[in-house]
Amino acid sequence: MSIDKQSRRDFLGKVALGIAGTGAGLSLLERPVAAAGEMPYRKLGRSGEKVSLVGLGGFHIGVPRDEREGIRIIHAAIDNGINFMDNCWDYHDGDSEVRMGKALKGGYRQKAFLMTKIDGQVKPAAEKQLEESLRRLQVDTIDLLQFHEVVRMKDPDRIFGPNGAIETLIKAKKEGKIRYIGFTGHQDPAIHVKMLNTAFHNDFTFDAVQFPLNPMDPHYRSFEKNVVPILVEHGIAVLGMKPLGGGNLLRSGTVTAIECLHYAMNLPTSVVINGCDSMERLEQALTAARTFRPMTEKEVAALLAKTADAAKDGKFEPFKSTHAYNATDRHPEWLG
Repeated sequence: MSIDKQSRRDFLGKVALGIAGTGAGLSLLERPVAAAGEMPYRKLGRSGEKVSLVGLGGFHIGVPRDEREGIRIIHAAIDNGINFMDNCWDYHDGDSEVRMGKALKGGYRQKAFLMTKIDGQVKPAAEKQLEESLRRLQVDTIDLLQFHEVVRMKDPDRIFGPNGAIETLIKAKKEGKIRYIGFTGHQDPAIHVKMLNTAFHNDFTFDAVQFPLNPMDPHYRSFEKNVVPILVEHGIAVLGMKPLGGGNLLRSGTVTAIECLHYAMNLPTSVVINGCDSMERLEQALTAARTFRPMTEKEVAALLAKTADAAKDGKFEPFKSTHAYNATDRHPEWLG
């Protein structure tokens, strides 16, 4: 779906004035549910690609010491209907991509929608990291490549500025090395809005955007309120991550894992990416997807009421309230 310059300007003006609202376009969401025991699939934004309601987080497949266990988790996920595979160039110094590449042999690649991320924000770094990811993953084409950790206000200006990495990804798409382009971040929704606005002003529309979505997000630096409406308006796929906040939401004692996953699935998400470092965690994610049913407004309100007090200062979302999760702050050389 192409978006002309005038419609972009009109929408950006509405966002600036606060007119767009948190529910913009949400009534148009198709939230299909699966038959008992089956995996639901949703469209990946305007692309029309079908992806599983739950996706397999790439960081966690690098956690088990035994590489074979990480590969076993990937195979079990795909065998049970999960086709969205998350990864990143920097996860476990590239080992997560290596494990994914080995796991996708033997016909599994054809069953997977493969996503990975790069940190490079200028052309030389982006070109190098993309080629390394292709090699580790042992593929000729990555389905979705995303700019990782857009967590600083200056990041959009670098990516779209002179010698910016956006040129590398556009070129790679033309060459068939990647199919779709997106970006991720976890720090502040205002940074995501700037990245989207910068893209629009450069006549570019992302295919997908990834960020935290969980039952605490609406109470503190909310991506749901500030970013989701823009994506829905422009047909950009909503990729939810950190539905359990790395386990922090569970430690708050206010919600269960299934409640967290169902909340994220109830939003206009194309996929909810869940880290699974064990077969037990994978089974939990599968159960959540297979049992999901759209929540009523009353059910949503009751769940948010339970998390309101714990969520108000970001204590249980440290990826927003601290810089501890910003790997590129510790490794600025990855940015280029």
